[in-house]
Amino acid sequence: MYRDAGCAEVTEEDIGRKITLSGWVFRWRDHGGLVFIDLRDRTGIIQVVFSPDVSPEAHSTAHTLRSECVIRVHGEVRRRPPETENPDLKTGMIEVYVESIDLLSRADVLPFNIDEPKEVSEHLRLRYRYLDLRRPEMLRNLLTRHRVTKRIRDFLDARGFVEVETPMLTKSTPEGARDYLVPSRVNPGRFFALPQSPQLFKQILMCGGLERYFQIVKCFRDEDLRADRQPEFTQVDMEMSFVEVDDVINTIEDMLRDLFSGVLGKEVQTPFERLSYKDAMERFGTDKPDLRIGLELVEMEDLARQGSFKVFLNALESGGRVKGLCGKGLAGLSRKEIDLLTEEAQSYGAGGLAWIKVKDGFESPITKFFPEGVLREMASRLGAVSGDMMLFVADTEETTLDVLGRLRHSIGKRQGLVEEGFRFCWVVDYPLLEWDDEEGRFQAMHHPFTSPADEDTERMLSEEITDREGLASLRAKAYDIVLNGFEIGGGSIRIHRPEVQRKMFELLGITPEEAERKFGFLIDAFRFGAPPHGGIALGLDRLLMLMVGADSIRDVIAFPKTQKAVCMLSNAPSEVDPKQLRELHIKTDLPEEE
Repeated sequence: MYRDAGCAEVTEEDIGRKITLSGWVFRWRDHGGLVFIDLRDRTGIIQVVFSPDVSPEAHSTAHTLRSECVIRVHGEVRRRPPETENPDLKTGMIEVYVESIDLLSRADVLPFNIDEPKEVSEHLRLRYRYLDLRRPEMLRNLLTRHRVTKRIRDFLDARGFVEVETPMLTKSTPEGARDYLVPSRVNPGRFFALPQSPQLFKQILMCGGLERYFQIVKCFRDEDLRADRQPEFTQVDMEMSFVEVDDVINTIEDMLRDLFSGVLGKEVQTPFERLSYKDAMERFGTDKPDLRIGLELVEMEDLARQGSFKVFLNALESGGRVKGLCGKGLAGLSRKEIDLLTEEAQSYGAGGLAWIKVKDGFESPITKFFPEGVLREMASRLGAVSGDMMLFVADTEETTLDVLGRLRHSIGKRQGLVEEGFRFCWVVDYPLLEWDDEEGRFQAMHHPFTSPADEDTERMLSEEITDREGLASLRAKAYDIVLNGFEIGGGSIRIHRPEVQRKMFELLGITPEEAERKFGFLIDAFRFGAPPHGGIALGLDRLLMLMVGADSIRDVIAFPKTQKAVCMLSNAPSEVDPKQLRELHIKTDLPEEE
């Protein structure tokens, strides 16, 4: 028998009992003849003591151990002497005096110190991921992941959802990010694609009468990576028949309230705040606002027109915008620090950054272009008081909102304006379509299967709107859920009428032949009685990152990829045997190395 209990499962009730434990040597200390070892397993840590008076042999063996050796010890549970207790440790009131020890596995010199992860590069941690996973923080993250997925399954099962696995080898429909392609050996020259989402299959399940489906599923996108993205990721995928927007939203709010309460012991208030897409962009400069930051973007066009500052006036004359943001506590910035802030705004795409310090009066090179009353109105509108600095961007609408939205987030973090806790919100009433200048055509704001708003569906079918402005005015039955400035999920009510789906493809510049080739099986399913349906997909990795307070989703994934989409542990992707390529009728055409 290797153990009677986990290391952290031993309690004061076991004092006086003989017990066997197994685990890893975490820390080793020699204090005047006694050797103390922190023994660690998945449950936690317990202190074991090697005394020459109890077992000279075990005491001698202890001196030969190093960190991460795997041992089994047998001994007596004792209460720690007074003033040696460790209240920060679950087992801090007890220790085990070792009577015998078995070395189960010797460890070589470690490539890094496991209990000092901040001193180690992430690449080295990922190269030796099995060592990194031994850290209590990583173990806690993966155990939290397990509890979250189990609770989601239990919640949805209790509400009539059925978990169905959809295919991993499917059809390439390159309308969004790049697909990962898989060549078919038995069908030469043809390729499967790994799914970016089970979207089409879950709609087919609704046509099949399943009514309530979910799946905790791997998805794949061949795209550039960031801290909150991976080439393979996990989503909580859901679809429901005979629902409207509120039905989906209420289900998700109930699930998240249950999840945070049951896993973290945190109560979140429902219903979550709802913002229209337009309102979110105007107030926060993004459709992923962090509501823990109280700052908001403020319209300044009318006040800008009352001055003679040409940067503002020229932007407005060319159809642009002028908006402001209160820089809380920034009036003390030096000119060099203001220049750095301006460079930050320029790195986001702005031509520059106008500023006015609020002290006893107003200080700025641009104050001479505005009457005193206008300056006071600017400060009042922005909520700027003495010690603050008013910040302005004048540019195209897209640039103005984006730059100030990024500055809002940056200043909020820098000035300690981010409240503790979890702030959810829904962003709704999205445009159905967005114009792509590079492609010279409209694209779906969410995806091509999103239903137009009820009032826009018949307008769209009647051909009464054909111009760019009219098409841009169409609204979607789409909704995104945002937590602390991160989009953690998105969904919509879907199109379920074949004529509406064909029209949607037409607006996106997809020919009838192309639509039939790529999506014909879905349109066919709509012809035989498709129920109204809608759903959502939550990004499980991103949600977990926020729940545990990690800096990256890589810290909540057992074996993640780097930002170059490489697995440091297995060195994937790798070259393959030429024989495998011949069987697949594939020849590589790589650029010559410099």
